[in-house]
Amino acid sequence: MRTFISLPAAVAASLLMAVSGQVAAEAEEATAEEDMKPLVLVAGATGKTGSLVVAQLQSKGYPVRAFVRDAAKAAERLGADVEAVTGDLKNPASIAAALDGVNAIINAAGSGAPAVADNLPEMVDFQGARNLAEEAVAAGVGHYVLVSSMGVTDDDHYLNQMFNNIMLWKRRGEEAVAASGITYTIVRPGGLNDEPGSAQTIVFEQGDNPGRGKVISRTDLARVCVAALQDEEARNKVFEIYVREGEPQTDFSGEFAALGGS
Repeated sequence: MRTFISLPAAVAASLLMAVSGQVAAEAEEATAEEDMKPLVLVAGATGKTGSLVVAQLQSKGYPVRAFVRDAAKAAERLGADVEAVTGDLKNPASIAAALDGVNAIINAAGSGAPAVADNLPEMVDFQGARNLAEEAVAAGVGHYVLVSSMGVTDDDHYLNQMFNNIMLWKRRGEEAVAASGITYTIVRPGGLNDEPGSAQTIVFEQGDNPGRGKVISRTDLARVCVAALQDEEARNKVFEIYVREGEPQTDFSGEFAALGGS
């Protein structure tokens, strides 16, 4: 036979108030944590990778500002709820105007192919990355995540011959960001694809040793970039990423911690 103890009404009410107060306090703490997340500027936000970075930031509760050259394209690709400011990485003044209130940057901009006169690798992958870093330092931005590419240290990389020395200029962009004095994370993905992601283990390496089959989805690349904003162990580090068969990680704290710093 079960024995039930009936609490006095006053005690029961007191307990209920205590539980309710704890729930409310936890809710306020969660809200405060969300409010503390920095405003993130995403360069290249309308590109294939950049738009996924924006979506990943939104899913994690970050306030986002898209830095774009075409406002109409931004509204179409990112939606009306994403703040978009127009500018150009080749124009430092437009960058400075976009950085008000920003405390973190993810630069997913790239010259791509085919290159056109105002979108060459030297202008975007090097000068644009450098301009963004220099203006970010002047504005007091706390963290700069740069999307680069595996293979940038190979002067004879075949993509240099095909696309106006794109890998050379990406490496110079990395060097400019690191030399600017800003806290940085430089992510070098393997070959990019449009797979859904979150289905394989993401491998973190250093030494820039590209090889056949070292590929990663843009979705997983975006996950790593956003995770780097939240992890002190990702700061001032340069690394390569690709996927292999295995269990997908739920976070990358161990991987970031295992990396050597620059």
